[in-house]
Amino acid sequence: MTVKVVIAGPRGKMGREAINMVTSEKTFELVACIDRKNNGKKLSDMEGLPDLYVPVFDNPEVCFEEVQADVFVDLTNPEAGFRNTRLALKHSIRAVVGTSGFTPEQIKELEDISEVNRIGCIIAPNFAVGAVLMMQFAQMAAKYLPDVEIIEKHHDQKLDAPSGSAVKTAEMIKDTRESKKQGNPDEKETMAGARGAETDGIRIHSVRLPGLVAHQEVLFGGPGQTLTVKHDSYNRQSFMDGVKLSINKVMDLDRLVYGLENILE
Repeated sequence: MTVKVVIAGPRGKMGREAINMVTSEKTFELVACIDRKNNGKKLSDMEGLPDLYVPVFDNPEVCFEEVQADVFVDLTNPEAGFRNTRLALKHSIRAVVGTSGFTPEQIKELEDISEVNRIGCIIAPNFAVGAVLMMQFAQMAAKYLPDVEIIEKHHDQKLDAPSGSAVKTAEMIKDTRESKKQGNPDEKETMAGARGAETDGIRIHSVRLPGLVAHQEVLFGGPGQTLTVKHDSYNRQSFMDGVKLSINKVMDLDRLVYGLENILE
């Protein structure tokens, strides 16, 4: 069976990698792209993209109405990604979403639409399998070393902070450890934000610099010891195995799944 795929965000670095991955897979077929600037063009008309006679739409609703698709892949930004995914699900097209920055309320709305339409959706804060393993190892460690801080580092064009991966890691850790206040009870920031963001006592620090791709460290401290769980993505090809896995897995789902760890066997 051939899975017909629509990709939003073809001009972005992740979008370009996804196009290369989809077009290289014998069981996938790229049937359309969504891009806000190139309506009516073909991919072959766009500089730096593969010479493919694939239609480009600026209106996702028109795309979903005119193109027969099985899976929609969104790699855009939080605002467009939420709008695109909601429309895809309402048109009974399965969705694989790598865009981070959705609010809990937005995820709940997409979850409800997915459930009503009995259509699969996977939202993955990080598609790198190694990053998902890092989150799982961190969750395991938090049971024994509950004092923890997260440092996430990304390229300087990333729009959301902290990253979806850091937020997801903190959520997984909170499922394991009890809420606690870390550090000195009289601690005082002499410069606002010096101690980073806080959720349930967990501190999260965001770094944004050119030259970075996606990196995260989870630091645990205990009496006389520390433990660091770390993952680095050096290029965006590291995410493609997760995108490929999600496209295949979402075909068998009738609900929304949040986090790649929930589909790893």
